[in-house]
Amino acid sequence: MSQKEISPGLKTTLEMGPVLAFFGAYLWLKDEVFTFGGTDYEGFIVVTAAFIPVFLIATGILWKLTGHLSRMQAVTAVLIVVFGGLSVWLNDDRFFKMKPTLIYVLFGGALAIGLMRGKSWLRAVMEGVMPLQDEGWMILTKRVMMLFFGLAALNEIIWRTMSTEIWVYFKTFGLTAAIILFFITQAGLFKTYGIEEDEEDSAA
Repeated sequence: MSQKEISPGLKTTLEMGPVLAFFGAYLWLKDEVFTFGGTDYEGFIVVTAAFIPVFLIATGILWKLTGHLSRMQAVTAVLIVVFGGLSVWLNDDRFFKMKPTLIYVLFGGALAIGLMRGKSWLRAVMEGVMPLQDEGWMILTKRVMMLFFGLAALNEIIWRTMSTEIWVYFKTFGLTAAIILFFITQAGLFKTYGIEEDEEDSAA
């Protein structure tokens, strides 16, 4: 199936909607306790159970509309099902809180393997968004790799030392803000190694 373009607003809604819905539902139900089959479940676990199908439906709609899912989206979906499912099944919120750590370690590790082979696997994902010279891609890939490992470590520190509510705020807003801030700080690299459209046309 060929990849199709959809409106940025719809794409953002499908990608961020489930996360924001999780955040809102958690704030609503965080102090509640629900009993199913004689077992008590805190609001966080119940919200996690509801988040999994909502996320999968949104991802499925995105796949249907665009005809494409990135490797990152596919792996994230699998990890949400596995770790979210373990949290619900075992009634233990630690598994779901560890999910961002594993995601960032996996993608940071993948970028590291590519760098050891002299390749920028980040380029295959983002080249259409920000065309750069080869040297620029290698530098950016190294920095993104370090960012991913740093976020993995930070997630571990937050969920192990702070309350669930603080972790939810961190997961919903902190991680996203950190990634946005990171790319803002790379403006100098984009300016130095960016490829203008006319240069691309000449090369073609």
